Amino acid sequence: MIKVLSNGVQMPLLGLGTFLVQDGSSAYETVKYALEVGYRHIDTAQMYKNEASVGQAIKDAKIPRSEIFITTKQAGHSTIEKMRAQFEESLEKLGTDYVDLYLIHWPNHDKKINQQTWALFEELYEAGKCKAIGVSNFQRHHLLDLYETAKIKPMVNQVELHPGLSQEPLKAFLDQEGIAIESYGPFMKGGIFEGIWGEGLSEIASKYHASIAQVVISWGLQRDVIMIPKSVTKERIEENFNAQYVNLSDEDMKKINELNRGKRVYTDPDNSPWGPYKG
Repeated sequence: MIKVLSNGVQMPLLGLGTFLVQDGSSAYETVKYALEVGYRHIDTAQMYKNEASVGQAIKDAKIPRSEIFITTKQAGHSTIEKMRAQFEESLEKLGTDYVDLYLIHWPNHDKKINQQTWALFEELYEAGKCKAIGVSNFQRHHLLDLYETAKIKPMVNQVELHPGLSQEPLKAFLDQEGIAIESYGPFMKGGIFEGIWGEGLSEIASKYHASIAQVVISWGLQRDVIMIPKSVTKERIEENFNAQYVNLSDEDMKKINELNRGKRVYTDPDNSPWGPYKG
């Protein structure tokens, strides 16, 4: 399953997330096994501090680099020189001379700082060091602010998205703008197994002889949302990968959509600690 980005780059719709996967043997074994299972899209970040292990696993998998889609993210906003050095460090840790997708991890509360960071991203993209560039945790207003100075529109926006927070208004805006939407935290920190979500999803899962996690991943994929579930357990890594073969009916898709409560379980981008407010 492939998502064609606005610039023609092909991005696997299903990938492996590595948030909170510890550097060292955990990250290495997780990524290596995922690649053996068939994943070809790996998502990491400077903030996760596991790029070196991710890169080593990719190298040892002996799969042609062109067949693996690697995403990483800029840790924070700083001077252009420092951010350029951080990017080069990411390349070195990942053992590659380019990344497939580079994202601004969090918006700053000062639009001028976001605009400055994006100018560097455009430079890296034009130099061929990133096949695609995008943002993460950007609300509609952050994107509109970015447009004031951007020469290139972001190709992807990675945001918290799950049955409790379906992000329909944001997705409609991104669809209109030609920006792909990507989900992180699809399992709501375990919330999909509890309360109204657990009840509703388990009923649907039993119909398809699937797990609740598979139903949630399939729901995202069928909405054309890029999904990057994270697990360090071999059985779960494989189970999540096989979610792409679960085909939900329109009626069941509607039932899952109705579980939306606008519920965040991660940080609200408008009140995040990632970058001080500036005048």
